[in-house]
Amino acid sequence: MRAVRNGCFFGVLDMWRTAQMVNLNLSPASMRVVKLLVGNTPKSVADLIREMKVTRTAVTEQLNELVAAGLVERQMQRLPGRGRPRHVYSATPGALLLLLSKNQEMVLPNIWRAIREVGGPKLLGEVIKQVSRWLAEHYRKQITATTPAERVLQLVEILREEGVLVDIQEENGRYTIRQRSCPYIMMYEENRAACLLDQETFALVLGGPVRQVACRHDGAPCCVFEVTKDNPATDAA
Repeated sequence: MRAVRNGCFFGVLDMWRTAQMVNLNLSPASMRVVKLLVGNTPKSVADLIREMKVTRTAVTEQLNELVAAGLVERQMQRLPGRGRPRHVYSATPGALLLLLSKNQEMVLPNIWRAIREVGGPKLLGEVIKQVSRWLAEHYRKQITATTPAERVLQLVEILREEGVLVDIQEENGRYTIRQRSCPYIMMYEENRAACLLDQETFALVLGGPVRQVACRHDGAPCCVFEVTKDNPATDAA
């Protein structure tokens, strides 16, 4: 998991996205391996063969798939005496997110609902501003471009690397960012906080105003943001 500030938010977010993408193609046998490893001490291939009653080849193939997906970790274990060391396997935090994705979908919207009901619009706005600052810090650390146009293009590439479906078009000195997938879809239905997070984050990263010109809440197929090419790109935001 990527080590970052603020409770490792981005590492958790990356793992959740990875877990959801992997879940689409995970076989029932591989899912069974995950469930056997989660919450248990590390298991060897022999342990899994005994518990699953399948061949060594089948277990090895499933473990290789899960290790590559970041859901299972392989370690070397030395046994007492002169026995040869062996590989053992354990579930990663990503496996926990895979199994508890439905719970995560319930928790985050309710957190935002609680913030709004306890503190009202003012507290909700302050929370969005603070989270936007953390998000902007995360992206600014990765941006090396100095001109406004290059910063916009680099930000879009970073979003794509993180798994966000995003398109960008330039016309008459104006960039249009079409964010076809929502990075914060778990909180989408509750309110427009997800849209405000995107807009505030983009503005802080690019150092100037960003205008939202389309929104899923208004019936558009995706959220669209507009940035002028001569946006002042500063790090003082």
